Amino acid sequence: MRADSGKTVSVWMDTAELPRPPALEKDLTVDVCVVGAGIAGLTTAYRLSGEGRSVVVVDDGPLAGGETARTTAHLSNALDDRYGWIEQVHGEKGARLTAESHTAAIDAIERWTREEGIDCGFERLDGYLFNPPEEEEGVDLARERDAARRAGLADVEIVARAPLSLFDTGPALRFPRQGQFHPLLYLRGIAAAIERRGGRLAKAHAAKIEGGAHPSVETADGRVVRAGSVVVATNSPVNLRLAIHTKQAPYRTYVIGVRVPHGVAPRALLWDTLEPYHYLRSQPLGDGGDELLIVGGEDHKTGQEDPGERHSRLEGWARTRFPSMGDVIYRWSGQVMETVDGLAFIGASPDGVQNVYVATGDSGMGMTHGTIAGILIGDLVLGRENPWAEIYDPSRISLRAAANFAKENVNVALQYADYALPAEAEGPQEIPAGEGAVLVEGVKRIAAYRDPSGAVHRHSAVCVHLGCVVAWNPLEKSWDCPCHGSRFDPYGRVVNGPANRDLDPD
Repeated sequence: MRADSGKTVSVWMDTAELPRPPALEKDLTVDVCVVGAGIAGLTTAYRLSGEGRSVVVVDDGPLAGGETARTTAHLSNALDDRYGWIEQVHGEKGARLTAESHTAAIDAIERWTREEGIDCGFERLDGYLFNPPEEEEGVDLARERDAARRAGLADVEIVARAPLSLFDTGPALRFPRQGQFHPLLYLRGIAAAIERRGGRLAKAHAAKIEGGAHPSVETADGRVVRAGSVVVATNSPVNLRLAIHTKQAPYRTYVIGVRVPHGVAPRALLWDTLEPYHYLRSQPLGDGGDELLIVGGEDHKTGQEDPGERHSRLEGWARTRFPSMGDVIYRWSGQVMETVDGLAFIGASPDGVQNVYVATGDSGMGMTHGTIAGILIGDLVLGRENPWAEIYDPSRISLRAAANFAKENVNVALQYADYALPAEAEGPQEIPAGEGAVLVEGVKRIAAYRDPSGAVHRHSAVCVHLGCVVAWNPLEKSWDCPCHGSRFDPYGRVVNGPANRDLDPD
């Protein structure tokens, strides 16, 4: 399938086709309008349609064509930010609810896969966190084990090594009963179930989102969806200007898929503690022989570093540990929204507008956080109490994460200095075909892209969200905002929030 979030192709996109929803051609009135057709939006629609609510999901791209298609699809209750940190910021009760919710998300995916008869390769397997030899400090595995056990994960234990024959990880923390699946095959089944229940999937750009007593979504071509509730599940909320974007930061993450002989790839999820860190899993290639070793990591702030060396670094790291691996057959990247306190923002929109809900801040746990969103927002819309509501509340202020909050917002402030940088090319004639560069013409910053035919396409380089200067991403062929992660295709069309419209004309 084709995605609308970048040029690279993940193994999931290459091995699954999802239906193309029809355009929204008339006004609608429904119980719930979900904006965004990734795992959070589709799971929410699945839950609510199963409760008899009339639901429509609108997205201006293909189903699951955003960051959901760019995951490595680890299903885990072993948090990227560690239970020791979660306990420090959210307390022991918060850590317990965090472990409970991520465990419940894996269980829900397993249950729905079985109930809906979805063939998506779901399987249970263990996960291992380890300190590589080159890491001088690393994670205190005993302290993290104890924190995980206090959070209710009683079976977490330290083992002598992860189950790999080709390299010795040394002591590792084992998290039993984690999971993995093919995310797009899973969501294809979930989407089909939504439609069987009478829900609708529609292609449309949600240009205006209104809450209050009579919520509505107005599309770019003038259609109006009137609903009792609106759910904004667009990776980064497009209905908010500031309320949540100061509490999370966008990072690019990189992935390679490498052909390896059968039996070489781990039958487990693995995570090291390097900075930047690495994570691994395997995936059948479908030909009954070799497997795909999926290696991710090498994260950096969106729009702030050159992605050029990231895949080669991943390959070098992997070849040192798996010398028998074959060719790299997939290279892709994705975007992770890291919250300052390690947990997603799921619940009522923090701007106080009634009957609007948001799901964002995946923090490297997109598949489980997205599933938690479907469960939690489903309960909120239905007026049911949910014990997770407080820890995921988008309005929360985590004073114990104040240092992270300050660091990320100082970083954003520094990006406005890009207005003083020199032009990246003297003129469009210096830009290679298929590439882009920021030009300077007087006081204007121009995002100029030369297409493969040699034609030049010019737009303002000023992000329409909060005015940062976008940067060219040569890997994904996109314009990326270094402040809050808005992204635009080479022709200036918005593909990722918080911006919700295209770059301005030159």
